[in-house]
Amino acid sequence: MNAKTTSEVSGKDVAKVLQPVLVDLVGLAQNGKQLHWHVRGRYFLPVHERLDVVIDDAREFADTVAERLVALDVAADGRPATVATTTNLPEVAPGFTSDDKVVGAVVDQLDATIARARTAMEALETTDPVSQDIVIEALRALEKHRWMFAAQLG
Repeated sequence: MNAKTTSEVSGKDVAKVLQPVLVDLVGLAQNGKQLHWHVRGRYFLPVHERLDVVIDDAREFADTVAERLVALDVAADGRPATVATTTNLPEVAPGFTSDDKVVGAVVDQLDATIARARTAMEALETTDPVSQDIVIEALRALEKHRWMFAAQLG
C-alpha cells in the first residue's frame, strides 16, 4: 500500500469535498437549535431532548471536519453568511412548530446532510482516506439519528 502523508494530500482538493460537509453540519446544528427552541405538542420533551443529541453530534463533527481542513493547511469557513449561502439544507419554519412537523423537518435536515456526506465519502476514498474516515464516522451517527426520528413518523 502506498499511503500518503498529510503533506502529500492536496488540501485544496479535499477542501472542495469537505467544505460543503462542514457547512451542512453547521447548518444542521443551527436549524436543530431553531427547532429545539420552538417545538410544541404532546411529544415536546422527547423531541426537545433528542434534538440536543443531534445538535451536539453535528457540532462535534463540524469541529472535526474543520480541524481536518486546517490540518491540511486550508482555512475552514463556518461563518453564518457562508453557511446561509452554501448549505444544502432546506429552510426550517420560523416560530413555534408542532412536534410532528419538527420530526419531519429533522428528517429532511438529516436527509440533506447525509446525501452530501455520502457524496463526500465516495470522493474521498482515493484522495484522502483519513478525511473519508471522519465522514464515515459522521454518517454513522447521522444515519442513526435519522432512523430514530423517521421511526416517529410511522
